[in-house]
Amino acid sequence: MKPLSRKTAIITGASSGIGRATALALAREGANVVAAARRFDRLEALARRIADEGGNALPIRCDVREPSEVENVVDAACKQFGGIDILVANAGIMPISLMRNLHVAEWMATVDVNFKGVLASIAAVLPRFLAQKSGHIVTLSSVAGRKVYPGSAVYCATKYAVRALSEGLRMELSPSDNIRVTVIEPGAVITELLETITDRAALEEIQKNFEEGRALQAEDIASAIVYAVTRPPHVNVNEILIRPTFQEL
Repeated sequence: MKPLSRKTAIITGASSGIGRATALALAREGANVVAAARRFDRLEALARRIADEGGNALPIRCDVREPSEVENVVDAACKQFGGIDILVANAGIMPISLMRNLHVAEWMATVDVNFKGVLASIAAVLPRFLAQKSGHIVTLSSVAGRKVYPGSAVYCATKYAVRALSEGLRMELSPSDNIRVTVIEPGAVITELLETITDRAALEEIQKNFEEGRALQAEDIASAIVYAVTRPPHVNVNEILIRPTFQEL
């Protein structure tokens, strides 16, 4: 029997990057995968890939900025698979820019997706996890949740917030409710996040850290998530910080 057989996992931001890689990795470990994101055509392709590999997947369009849409994902997961065991709150954007350039709409969108979206995801699954006295919440922070970089003030602020939230959740839930919490903190990973950067100067500055062969791959982070969620029930992997070898800060 595979480690995650009869388990169901919701992954937000599953249409690309870390979310997609995690959906594939968890399905290969036996989990029923509920893949949520805004780009439904990509989710359908992902679900077909999982089915071709012998797994089960349910694609659902979801914008994590809308709590009602996240709740719909949870309801659909329970209807299709009978419950939820794992949440991977992965959806995120990274439109970095210098504060002086006043990309205010991008600041607000970053907070809405990277932090409020995590809150909405947790709020949607928590009642069920509390009722069943089990569950695993995996959040995606970043090295940027530990170190502030020029041009990344708002992005870093959201990732610091996710890290603080995750630790607070662990302290509240893990001892008494048997709900495990893991925060994943990747360094430079080659994903589509760079495509959310509209500030040309910021993009040129950061691109050198995301060169092929130097940066991490999405599959590297997915492997870390698989490790955390497949530990025995008495093991709570609280935090995984993972950088590419070249990355100093």
